[in-house]
Amino acid sequence: MNTAGHSPATTRRGLELTPFRGLRYDPDRVGSLAAVTSPPYDVVVRPDGLHHLESADPHNIVRLILPQDGTPGARNEQAADTLRRWLAEGVLTADPEPGLYVYEQCDGGGLLQRGLIGALRVSDPAEGVVLPHEDVMPHVVADRAGLMRATRANLEPLLLTYRGDEDPAAATAVIVERTAERPPLLSTTTEDGFSHRLWSITDPADLARVQEDLARHQALIADGHHRWATYRQLRAEHSSPGPWDHGLVLLVDTARYPLRVRAIHRLLHGLPVADALAALGGQFRVRHLDVPLAKALQALADAAAAGNALLLAGDGSFHLVDRPDPDLLARTVPADRPAAWRTLDATVLHATLLDHVWRVPEDSPAHIAYIHDTEATVRKAERDGGTAVLLHPVREEVVRDLARQGVMMPRKSTSFGPKPASGLVLRALDV
Repeated sequence: MNTAGHSPATTRRGLELTPFRGLRYDPDRVGSLAAVTSPPYDVVVRPDGLHHLESADPHNIVRLILPQDGTPGARNEQAADTLRRWLAEGVLTADPEPGLYVYEQCDGGGLLQRGLIGALRVSDPAEGVVLPHEDVMPHVVADRAGLMRATRANLEPLLLTYRGDEDPAAATAVIVERTAERPPLLSTTTEDGFSHRLWSITDPADLARVQEDLARHQALIADGHHRWATYRQLRAEHSSPGPWDHGLVLLVDTARYPLRVRAIHRLLHGLPVADALAALGGQFRVRHLDVPLAKALQALADAAAAGNALLLAGDGSFHLVDRPDPDLLARTVPADRPAAWRTLDATVLHATLLDHVWRVPEDSPAHIAYIHDTEATVRKAERDGGTAVLLHPVREEVVRDLARQGVMMPRKSTSFGPKPASGLVLRALDV
């Protein structure tokens, strides 16, 4: 049986993954490969994480994916200049022939993930080949588009999942596993404890078998909705055929390598916890928890199993918010969506709390930040006097089912992982 959101595509064209000449760091020109990598741009916690990465090595990839300057145009031009300089100096070099790249991540504790990095044909939503499950924020798409235009490069892969054949003799699985038995192009361990290895597939027969196999499948966007929307916008801006017809992705077969799903938390600037609680006005049950973070998250998990639940922090303690007033939900949550969408914690947070109770605009960086790291969200709220809203992860099967139905979850509802490290392989459109 096919898994919702990962089933073979029913349209004539499926996934089209194209070889490319990857740009990679010359290990002799940098301190270490680990020191030039970074989490994806939207996972870096500013400013602490950014400064830490910038100081790790003068050639760290954050200088390309998160350039620092006064205006967007200046930042983008700075990144373009930096990329041109690193290419001229040989810090980054193009591999001699096009290939697909097998990428492996391992945390040393039993988690192993392998996938394929390549240039994927950018398809239209109507084709049903690449399934999003979250809405995007226009200002983020505009930011990424400006950076890609200036650098003429895909600087980091987004993460897609598909469900391959259960047959262990399936072409892609065989070729990926066989390739991973060879000595890698690179191997490094980042400070989070993950080891990373990369291989290339350049044999024409192997490439043809992989492409034929993948053409029968569709994929779910696990991480990188804004970058996929950016790929689609840039493709529309340029004539076809051309390099903008494709975008850099990591494609993981979750039949063999299941991903983890975590929540993305919210930091509400300028809204103290006391004010956030007072605004609830008895329309939710609120319980004060004077416990460590781990126990507070367990209480959140227990409450989320029974219904909608959120955890507020920022005043030195935790507040479990659950059991919303059904009449309030009926007034604020749109009724024209599936029940699985209406009952999401993120839906209640955005439609009820942000829109109607707290009046916080969800697309304004001045009012709200979306942060992956739980401890960092709490620390920032306590330091800045705002409110951290911690969520419990959505089950992966719910994400798949909504994606199959074409229903978008509230933005930044999920965090699939492990995410690919940025800086191991880049795609320059002019190479």
